Amino acid sequence: MQEIPTKPYLLRALYEWCTDNGYTPHVAVRVDSQTRVPRQFVHNDEIVLNISFEATSQLQMGNEWIEFSARFSGKAHKIEVQVANVLAIYARENGQGMAFPVESAVGGAGGAVPELADRPGEVRSSELAEDAAPSPASEVSDAGHDPSSDDDDGGSKGGGKGHLKIVK
Repeated sequence: MQEIPTKPYLLRALYEWCTDNGYTPHVAVRVDSQTRVPRQFVHNDEIVLNISFEATSQLQMGNEWIEFSARFSGKAHKIEVQVANVLAIYARENGQGMAFPVESAVGGAGGAVPELADRPGEVRSSELAEDAAPSPASEVSDAGHDPSSDDDDGGSKGGGKGHLKIVK
């Protein structure tokens, strides 16, 4: 019998930690041909999804797939993401979470996070590497949330763009 990877368990644990602490869990995902998301929100073959209880319906975080229904620009969509394609899970409010290695896409279409390709590690959005995370413009949330309307600091504290870096 093949051993189940730890990644889906870590994703579920960090999702629970976020919700227990009142944070908004987000996942950064490499998009490939099997990923089911609205393509107009994909940037550089990546998308960031708000997976909070308020933003999703029928969320299922299985060992192979993360599936849920969500609204994008007012239109309902069924979202399906392979666990293997999850680059990171983190709390929007403080950036705490974990990044994961993701194998390169077939045909060299990119997708591997350069600084994170060797091992998983804890991440903080204020310390993340420039090209490792989708820009805030690629963040997609549901339930009417528009990431461009977030006026927490106007991008002045964290530089406006998330960055991934392993923190030990």
